Amino acid sequence: MLRTWTALLLLSFGFTQTISPKRPVSTYSIVARDPDTGQLGVAVQSHWFSVGPLVAWAEPGVGAVATQSFIDPNYGPLGLELMKAGRTSQETMDALVSTDSGKDVRQVGMIDANGNTAVFTGNNTIPYAGHKMGENYSVQANLMEKPTVWDAMAHAFESSDGDLAEKLLVALEAAQREGGDIRGKQSAAILVVSGDATGFPWIDRIFDLRIADHPTPVKELRRLVQLKRAYLKLNEGDEWVTKHQMEKAVSAYEIATSLVEDKQTNGEAPFWVGVTLIEAHQIEESYPYFRRAYRQDKSWAELINRLPAAGLLPDDKILLKKIIIEMQK
Repeated sequence: MLRTWTALLLLSFGFTQTISPKRPVSTYSIVARDPDTGQLGVAVQSHWFSVGPLVAWAEPGVGAVATQSFIDPNYGPLGLELMKAGRTSQETMDALVSTDSGKDVRQVGMIDANGNTAVFTGNNTIPYAGHKMGENYSVQANLMEKPTVWDAMAHAFESSDGDLAEKLLVALEAAQREGGDIRGKQSAAILVVSGDATGFPWIDRIFDLRIADHPTPVKELRRLVQLKRAYLKLNEGDEWVTKHQMEKAVSAYEIATSLVEDKQTNGEAPFWVGVTLIEAHQIEESYPYFRRAYRQDKSWAELINRLPAAGLLPDDKILLKKIIIEMQK
């Protein structure tokens, strides 16, 4: 029955045969779940251009999939569809592998919303290749310099603290320290989704970051994760403003702008914090943020005069002049 259901899914997605690249797309990845929040995630690094769109798949309240080696991207959407229909990760894996004529060159890791994991490494994946499953995670790797990479990833994940995104990054970093891909490195990606679907994908996709081509992709991925954390905190501050809880809003803004250097946002973050505080009649509190933005780029002063036309600042020439004067101090 499960095989029939899988066949129907293949047809519904328009896949009548297995199609995959003739070169191995991914090297090492991890799929995992945070038991406290229910968040699901995938992280991957590869010596292959723009690995993220092909390897990493996740859906809130459903599961996560990493499909790699001589990749068949079908494992991503079909795997999520089967898990969404109530199949466990292992039942899903068994069904998809059983219908795949190219399974011997595949490597796939899956986790469902209950934390059940499944992993498959085909007999003809390029050495060193292997995998390891643990509680709420699976790590898998191929084309490794050493056969110790997946164990290093597992140990790093199990022994690290922090949220799911942090633990996924730590696993990737451990793999690279162990030698990583024998070919080197080029791209990386991280995808973390919420435990339950809100119906708003832009909210549910907490981290969706991709490094298409970079000499140190995992290091760059960590930088972007930190930057995203800052913007998440900025959004939290905006929410407190709408609830007229300015003390909490300012606290969130302070945390956000402390997470990254102003040069990383070119003044963008502090400038809009200043604008939000003006709108909330927190005039004096806004000035330090405007100064920080101006130090990065003096063009922010010119933008002040353009915002009233868009309804983003009061059409008060005295106030606007005061803001610009304060910016330049």
